[in-house]
Amino acid sequence: MLETVKEWLWWDRLWLPANVSWSDLEDNQGRVYAKASHLYAILPCALCLLVIRYLFERYVARPLANVCGVRDRIRTPAEPNPILEKYFCHQASSPSQADVRSLCKKTGWPERRVEVWFRRRRNQNRPRLRKRFSEASWRCAFYFFAFFGGILALYDKPWVYNLREIWAGFPKQTMLPSQYWYYQLEMGFYFSLLLSLTFDVKRKDFKEQVIHHVATLTLLTFSWISNYIRIGTLVMAVHDSADILLEGAKVLNYAKWQKTANGMFVVFTVLFFITRLGIFPFWLIHCTWVYPLELYPPFFGYYFFNVMLVVLLLLHIYWAFLILRMLYKCLFSKLEGDDRSDEEEDDSDSPKERNHKLCHMNGSSARDRANGH
Repeated sequence: MLETVKEWLWWDRLWLPANVSWSDLEDNQGRVYAKASHLYAILPCALCLLVIRYLFERYVARPLANVCGVRDRIRTPAEPNPILEKYFCHQASSPSQADVRSLCKKTGWPERRVEVWFRRRRNQNRPRLRKRFSEASWRCAFYFFAFFGGILALYDKPWVYNLREIWAGFPKQTMLPSQYWYYQLEMGFYFSLLLSLTFDVKRKDFKEQVIHHVATLTLLTFSWISNYIRIGTLVMAVHDSADILLEGAKVLNYAKWQKTANGMFVVFTVLFFITRLGIFPFWLIHCTWVYPLELYPPFFGYYFFNVMLVVLLLLHIYWAFLILRMLYKCLFSKLEGDDRSDEEEDDSDSPKERNHKLCHMNGSSARDRANGH
């Protein structure tokens, strides 16, 4: 039965155009083709990136945080209380006023003490500022080197300037060393993000991050196996360009360079719309949707790849709405502080101030969701 499933999974008609089989993509006469076995290198690549990340955060990001004056606030831990802890973990982290009064009766504490306990307990779950600074610094550095590495790998390729060249000879297109390493680096990075989710900063969009990383790896894996490598490298380069500015804006924001961070966020917004809502749908998706039909009748791989790209486009439209909302708040709203970062609560915060900071947290979550590919 397993053999039958394997034969069906690797059936030529699923992955390749008509009149093309896997035997046509065997290495010969100096031509090397992408193979599924090449993907085994992703795991060691991801582990290497995790080691590099650890060294970067320890010996580059931390000293940089010291230079920029990024300091963690001293937190007063919430005193042990099983009743309040149970409510916090299983019901809500921010109780209503009626629930506060009910908890006061159960614990014998005054309202002020219960409110302070919840503020301190919420602070315990918030990531430290230096940790967020280090993570954003690492991602900014990776996207910077990945993007310009991609530019070096692509600048002299004819299909960058004439998209019809992407399909010249498809799928019998030899794999270039630069394409191999570009794919390994990008897939290793996203696999490392998947592995590090357990100890990375926990955001409200944790599930969305998992879905995003899995979907990205699925799309890259399919494009590699089906030899959609040329279009795959262009998609990666287009996406990395905006992510550099987003992570850079986070770094500046954590360093309290508010005006510079807001300016970079504006530039990021413009670049996001140009690349992900302009170049991506009207050039790249058009290229994968129209041009292959001039060479082959549609097959499963054609539909699957284009559907995945359209799903990605829908996510971009959703993120664009969140980004515009954030941009509006940055430019026109009179906010105390930065709407894009989590703020810790003080014991002396009033309910109005607490709600204001919780709104800031929601803004941060929206901004972080815009960090997807």
